[in-house]
Amino acid sequence: MHTMAARPTSIRIFLTDGSPEGIRVISKSNWTGRAVMASRTQIEDALQRKELARPGVYVLSGTDANGAQIIYIGEADLLRYRLKQHVGTKEFWEHFVAFSCTDGTLNKAHVRYLEYRLITLAKKANQWAVENTVIPAEPPLSEADRADAEWFLSEMLIIFPILGIDAFEQASATIKTASSDLVLSERSAEARGQEAKDGFVVRKGSRARLDETASIHKYIHELRRQLIERNVLIEEDNALVFSQDYRFTSPSTAAGVLVGGTSNGRKAWKTTTGKMLRELQEERLHNKHE
Repeated sequence: MHTMAARPTSIRIFLTDGSPEGIRVISKSNWTGRAVMASRTQIEDALQRKELARPGVYVLSGTDANGAQIIYIGEADLLRYRLKQHVGTKEFWEHFVAFSCTDGTLNKAHVRYLEYRLITLAKKANQWAVENTVIPAEPPLSEADRADAEWFLSEMLIIFPILGIDAFEQASATIKTASSDLVLSERSAEARGQEAKDGFVVRKGSRARLDETASIHKYIHELRRQLIERNVLIEEDNALVFSQDYRFTSPSTAAGVLVGGTSNGRKAWKTTTGKMLRELQEERLHNKHE
């Protein structure tokens, strides 16, 4: 992903009609890229944007019939034409984000490379379901063109999470040292995990309860099923074992998947000495404001 250390930066989100739910145009200082994000219902107005009259790469995001987050990644010589096609050919998506370049330096070879890299990253991270069934071959680029494309990609990867798409970063990339791990041990589940900036990461090798309680929330039941389908959870020795680090939206969602039922993650996750996550969070807040 990023080879450079994170640094303070400025990102501008322009609301074209003044509404936070409207069409958004995202730009960044010292970058010629532009992103346009809009909902499916705004597609007609969005297609009039000049940013979509160029070559570019795009992501369609939405949920499948069972509520799983899903994306489709594509590229086009003319973004406007390809996005219009997807209104009739793909049903799942609710929003699109399309990236192009204001100075015309993003060409067909670049966008094919960016499509390849995004599909590869999303498949490897396995955080969202990816509708692309085939990973395209890496397009041939000169060393200089590849460097330019990777720079463009690095800026895109900063912008995606701000727009609610965290499909491209592996959960392991957000993990601190093993000493930061918390443990969960209840109802046959045995797990290690830790807080992340954007959720809670359950560590590879953690064991979830195979059975589910009668009172399990439908959301947790569906999430467990989805993780089994994507081989994040693999049945082994009367348990469901995490085959990779996986990032959940909250410690309680992580705990619920592990125990197969309802669980308060702020109480269930503890240090090895027995201190609850809730207590750790309260201590941090207290110490910060002393």
